[in-house]
Amino acid sequence: MSEWLQSVDWPGMWLATGQTLYMTIISGFFTFILGILLGLLLYLTAKDGLFENQMIYGLIASFVNTFRSIPFIILIILLIPFTMLLLGTMIGATAALPAIVIGSAPFYGRLVEIGLREVDKGVIEAAQAMGATKWQIVLKVLLPEAMPALSSGMTVTFIALIGNTAMAGVIGAGGLGTIAYNEGFQTNNNLITFIATIIILVIVFLIQYIGDRITRRVDKR
Repeated sequence: MSEWLQSVDWPGMWLATGQTLYMTIISGFFTFILGILLGLLLYLTAKDGLFENQMIYGLIASFVNTFRSIPFIILIILLIPFTMLLLGTMIGATAALPAIVIGSAPFYGRLVEIGLREVDKGVIEAAQAMGATKWQIVLKVLLPEAMPALSSGMTVTFIALIGNTAMAGVIGAGGLGTIAYNEGFQTNNNLITFIATIIILVIVFLIQYIGDRITRRVDKR
């Protein structure tokens, strides 16, 4: 076993781990921002929403449903022209970010919408009765009350992002997906694939643990 472990390119493995964390953290940041915006727009412009507008709701819902439905590996290919235009390359960890964000933000947007719908309407009505403006209700009532759901939804999304980075790695994005495919699968080295899988599982467990702690901290119920 020790001889097998010594045969592993550990510097390359740690570099790939860093690339996976880089893609996850950066894409997670932008996914969180865009997902919050999409979820808010879906909730606020829906029927009986604070800014009800069926046309805007229909456009945003169509965008969200479309990009949620496209398999991620196909989405990467479809976005190659956009990625080339934006970054000038389709290879590397940074080049994978647009596809990861565009593929994940609609998913999180729906979770945000669901979380906002779970807010007690009595709280909103009470804020309206006290003269709060619509934007005050959004910023001081809706988002704080929905924070536990938003936090748990982001935890689920972060874990999904790990899977997306692995798939992006198969087509040259770098990270643990690349090393598992190039040095593990293609060379029939199951040890490399196994170690990459274990590292991914450790990252997932850490994300779940941190996400659960944050959710419990923001949950005031």
